[in-house]
Amino acid sequence: MKIPKRLQPLVDDGLIDDVIRRLKSGKEADVFIVRCGKEIRCAKVYKEAEKRNFKQAVHYQEGRKVRNSRNARAMSKGSKFGRQQQEKTWQQTEMEALCLLAKAGVRVPQPDICLDGVLVMELITDEEGRVAPRLSDVTLTPEQARNDHALMMNYAVRMLCAGLVHGDLSEFNVLMDNNGPVIIDLPQVVDAAANNHAKSMFERDINNMSRHYGQYAPELLSSKYAQEIWALYQEGNLTQESILSGKFIGSNTRADIGSVLAEIHVASEEHQRQLMARNQKD
Repeated sequence: MKIPKRLQPLVDDGLIDDVIRRLKSGKEADVFIVRCGKEIRCAKVYKEAEKRNFKQAVHYQEGRKVRNSRNARAMSKGSKFGRQQQEKTWQQTEMEALCLLAKAGVRVPQPDICLDGVLVMELITDEEGRVAPRLSDVTLTPEQARNDHALMMNYAVRMLCAGLVHGDLSEFNVLMDNNGPVIIDLPQVVDAAANNHAKSMFERDINNMSRHYGQYAPELLSSKYAQEIWALYQEGNLTQESILSGKFIGSNTRADIGSVLAEIHVASEEHQRQLMARNQKD
């Protein structure tokens, strides 16, 4: 096929030897099957910001850390340079997330390189070497649904222990290879501690998974994994080995507003005394 313009520089540099075919066109990127030496890979070509159809992208970018202070200032001002850096950050996020999650034991495509808006990574295939199907296109037995759901819950725990929430997880962003589910599409991944929407996104991710697997194992439809996992995370008790039950009983105890206000008042008075003492010394 004719080499796409965005892939031509990687072909010229010998990073890609051949572009075999387009695999899919999505809301954020076009994906191609490519050959790199003797290996078959996929190349994800990110669409430019104005051409992307990813809703509420600003919610996903909240809390993302930018190492370069100059870039961070430019991004906050929304200058042309800042928008360019914002775009680079969006593209680089998936590469960084894939590397981090692979080390954490989450099954994701193994990344190779990310250059000029193109991410080259492992092509997920089935046992016959064909492109792996999406979870949405696979029919499961009740036992397989339970086992794969349990594995996905473990992956979600490992992601959260690594400080990340997928943010757009569903049966359409999971592939099925010989060993089970593989999580894909991570440019919108959010910082669990720094993003105010992280909890709601996490609950949506987990509920999407339980709802899908619940088609084959109905008992999963009433499970409370999202609340259980997030409660453990907030309490600082979540580990990669956390044993989950799928049950959760929220606290019905009302907050003691009076005690909270009293503590605030005491702290305020103490702060005032410290200021007065400091002024007297000056």
